[in-house]
Amino acid sequence: MSDESGGAGPAKKKSGFVQVVKAVAWSFFGVRKRADLEADAANLHPVHLIIAAIVGAALFIGVLLLIVHAVVR
Repeated sequence: MSDESGGAGPAKKKSGFVQVVKAVAWSFFGVRKRADLEADAANLHPVHLIIAAIVGAALFIGVLLLIVHAVVR
């Protein structure tokens, strides 16, 4: 029996900050289980993922610049 009561069924798990950061971090490494990928696609909001990816990329570039600056000095 399907529940079509307009939201009274099983609620989609809300994405937390840690879950979004973990998904973005694993995507930077390029290692991800298919089941985890599908769960993230079902539970995470795309806008949150995009924002976290931009922040993660900016942090990564910043760390690289700091390392290069320290080595060149």
